Amino acid sequence: MNVALPRLRIQRATWPRPGLILTDTPRPACPDCEGEGGFEEDYGDHETGEYAGTSWYPCTCWNENRRWLLLPLPRRSLWGRRTAPVRDPWASNEPPF
Repeated sequence: MNVALPRLRIQRATWPRPGLILTDTPRPACPDCEGEGGFEEDYGDHETGEYAGTSWYPCTCWNENRRWLLLPLPRRSLWGRRTAPVRDPWASNEPPF
């Protein structure tokens, strides 16, 4: 009896919230995708024939939506840490004489 067990790994996710997630990976010996997890297909504009983009089609050997949040991580501020400026103890606003 061959039961396809998930091949799990830990990744860092940024969406919808930063965290460490446990996720499924593609089957390395898959004869269809050869372990890549899917297929890329380039397509072009019908009128000009120029490159217009790439489509991604996932393989059936894995489920890219199968993931579990292990540890939420704190969000970093866009502005960094706000601290008071360091003041020189010898600096003064007084005139020298």
